[in-house]
Amino acid sequence: MTDTSTACGRCGYVAIVGRPNVGKSTLLNRILGQKLSITSRKPQTTRHRIHGIKTQGGTQAIYVDTPGLHKESDKAMNRYMNRAASSALFDVDVIVFVIDRMQWTPEDELVLEKVRRSRTPVILVVNKIDRLTSKEQLMPWLEAVSRKMDFAHVIPLSASNGHNVDRLEQLAHGFLPASPHFLFDKDQITDCSSRFLAAELVREKVVRQLGDELPYQVTVEIEKFQAVEKLLHIDALLLVERPGQKRIVIGNRGARLKRIGQEARLDMEKLFDSKVMLSLWVKVRSGWSDDERALASLGYGEPDS
Repeated sequence: MTDTSTACGRCGYVAIVGRPNVGKSTLLNRILGQKLSITSRKPQTTRHRIHGIKTQGGTQAIYVDTPGLHKESDKAMNRYMNRAASSALFDVDVIVFVIDRMQWTPEDELVLEKVRRSRTPVILVVNKIDRLTSKEQLMPWLEAVSRKMDFAHVIPLSASNGHNVDRLEQLAHGFLPASPHFLFDKDQITDCSSRFLAAELVREKVVRQLGDELPYQVTVEIEKFQAVEKLLHIDALLLVERPGQKRIVIGNRGARLKRIGQEARLDMEKLFDSKVMLSLWVKVRSGWSDDERALASLGYGEPDS
């Protein structure tokens, strides 16, 4: 039986939003103290809304990592990601709006307009301050950006090295409502399925390995996830849109696909605390990323489903 009881504690939702590639997933992983959301230097790596749960003392915070909000595209995949991110702004207790240090772009302005409409308290996080070459410029820039909205707090931090992240957590917890019960078990870190997490780890390695060689027309479907005598057997299908992309993913004599599998397997073994036998295949399914029905069949359903 799940133990969700707590004595006069706090429990609620914290949405982490921002444009692509500002470090939202890195921030979530830092808060949780382990890897949950996949990361890369490529924008739009995160495609789904992901819940990361952290229970500490009498407080349970459910952090909602979201795809980067970006200017609308004709692609069904882009529309799905924007819907997933926008819907996370509602029914949460506080919003963490992440921006990059010393930068304010039209897409940041797009996010600002959406968080304004949510009428939810907003904490502005200025990430990657460890990369500043001139920290003397930071304070006047922070003062200028803080005037864009009546933010509850403005916090400079570094998600990659953890600087000031504990301060962000403390401030976010202050907005969570009092609750006699937690929503999740005290030891639970996510409500995502193991199949979903396995697929995401494979996709992360694809994005990191291929860089600019391949557009974002790759997805991963787990066809088998079975534990047999302390060994996890996982079969993953990588879907691409064109035969040329299939050749790129496989690489010369299968070398690239083998490397993707090796790196994904190592992360899976850490995450699932088990030995893993991972098998990968690549298949062409033309136009899947711009087909609403195909997206739904691959798990890209409505954000609230």
